[in-house]
Amino acid sequence: MLKLFHAPRSCSLAAHIALEQSGLDYDISIVDFAQSEQRQAQYLKVNPKGRVPALVTDQGVLTENPAILMYIALTATAAKLIPDNPFELSKVLSINAYLSSTVHVAHAHGHRGYRWADDESAIESMSRKMPENMAKYFEQIENTMIEGPWVLGQTYSIADIYLFTISGWLKADGVDINLLPKVKQHREKVAAIPAVKKVIDAQ
Repeated sequence: MLKLFHAPRSCSLAAHIALEQSGLDYDISIVDFAQSEQRQAQYLKVNPKGRVPALVTDQGVLTENPAILMYIALTATAAKLIPDNPFELSKVLSINAYLSSTVHVAHAHGHRGYRWADDESAIESMSRKMPENMAKYFEQIENTMIEGPWVLGQTYSIADIYLFTISGWLKADGVDINLLPKVKQHREKVAAIPAVKKVIDAQ
């Protein structure tokens, strides 16, 4: 059985949703950020990075959402969470890499600037800049990355799961989702999927 180490309201929501949709047997272990469990020795044995998600498999531990999402999709082929076409699959990898390396980092600048700077004024500057950057990156997603209704048009994939997770941070990040009609419609459509509703309710 797979075991996902997950923190509520974090990016590990994507892996949780993918597991629920996959039909694979899995268990959830909650990492309590309020108690700094991600930095305690017991969890660092699982993921030395001190982050979530971490997925324990019979072959070892996987970290980082793009890798975990791809593993789930490739393992649960019947769930059809990735396209068969190589070009379309590469588009999934492209948007998930963008969400992970650019959008998530911009979000973190607003809440965890201490990872990149010690100077208080620099941290405050990153925090102030964060809403502008998040709006800019989501405008790029709105205009070039959502074919509609799903990211790939008619094909639902792990890119939709990951985008849904990250777009859930927009309100707290000071971005009005109503200015992003494709993103808003996409979010509403994913939220209506029964497996997604089940995971959100469990949060």
